[in-house]
Amino acid sequence: MSTGNTGVIILAAGSSSRLGQPKQLLSYQHKSLLDNTIEEAKKATDGAVLVILGGNHEQIKNNITRTDISIVYNPDWEEGMSSSIRLGLEVLKKENKGLQNVILAVCDQPFVTAQIFRELINEAESSGKGIVSSSYGGTLGTPVLFDQRYFSELALLKGTEGAKKVVTKFKENVASVTFEKGEIDIDTPEDYNRLLNTI
Repeated sequence: MSTGNTGVIILAAGSSSRLGQPKQLLSYQHKSLLDNTIEEAKKATDGAVLVILGGNHEQIKNNITRTDISIVYNPDWEEGMSSSIRLGLEVLKKENKGLQNVILAVCDQPFVTAQIFRELINEAESSGKGIVSSSYGGTLGTPVLFDQRYFSELALLKGTEGAKKVVTKFKENVASVTFEKGEIDIDTPEDYNRLLNTI
């Protein structure tokens, strides 16, 4: 499977209200969480990488170091994650006529790697499943790959609904790959302090 047919949408529109500062810009291993997610996605696919911003978008945009990605502002970001998924999909489909798969990723999983993205793509090819999810902590989560059969389902998401709704609805067509430390994400100052203390 050509990785050029696979686009990545990085969902980074939240305002990080529980953290008190933009989580996208938190530094870990000498780069921001968002920059790390972007870099790992770019290493894994020749397809488009799209970052969806919302809260604090000007500040975050000015701190993104890569120039070979698309940055899209979601004016409806306060509606919840569904609005960013819908917008990202719309933009990706418009810009990439050969788009066959989309990977949804978030910006606050510090241990996400290009290897995880590649494994999602490879598993989709070898299993023939239309959805491939990361597996960690006894659950399925992001990053998660959907092939084009599910684009219309993703476009129907509303409010705070995330891609998990589609994964659950079509669970018979879901494969998974193990994401070591995938359960570690950053929502509160305590989460971030814990992360820094694990170095």
